[in-house]
Amino acid sequence: MKLIEAQTRIEKIAHIPFKDYLSARQIEDAMMKTNKGKTGQLLELTIGLNLSNTTLDFEDGELKTNKCDHNGKPLETMFITQIASIIDSLLSKQKFQNTKLYEKFQRLLYVPISKDGTPAEWMYLSPIMVDLSLPKYGTLAKQLETDYYNICGQLNRQLSESSNATLHTASGEFIQIRTKDSKPYHPIFSNIYGRKISDKNRAFYFKKEFMKYIISLED
Repeated sequence: MKLIEAQTRIEKIAHIPFKDYLSARQIEDAMMKTNKGKTGQLLELTIGLNLSNTTLDFEDGELKTNKCDHNGKPLETMFITQIASIIDSLLSKQKFQNTKLYEKFQRLLYVPISKDGTPAEWMYLSPIMVDLSLPKYGTLAKQLETDYYNICGQLNRQLSESSNATLHTASGEFIQIRTKDSKPYHPIFSNIYGRKISDKNRAFYFKKEFMKYIISLED
């Protein structure tokens, strides 16, 4: 499925409470606190997208969902991708446009999820298509690239503090890296540094400023 088809399907259910088209069991599954991505998975199934472990959700891009209020104001940061498998490309400052990170958000469909009220009253809001190749998103694309290189530099500075220094939070204007893991934890090993550099896995996230910015472009 392509992003434009998904956007059309999501627009048909946007602003409609879950209770009007989902079963009680589906609503109960959506509110599972043990899996914050459950409402995103439910959306994929609702529009006819098969769940998979491929790099991208769609043929030509990624689906991203995030908790917001009924006006679309983001209430949380938004997960992008884990970094354990790409840590050395980050530490070596691989060209931004060649990274897995860039692949994950070069073209994406952002769907805010209003979770005001009971789960039966939750709803998906209007989807926003983001394509960093378009002039409309030129400023955003440049800032994301700047953030990426700044974060790579922060990681190297953190690890250069001592022979046993480890990673901690690194942030830019729109993206950041922080811990994302659960027991049993998954340490990160760097071939560049020849040692374990974090006792837990970490991930890139969009900060709330990213969602606010792309929403502002729709006004």
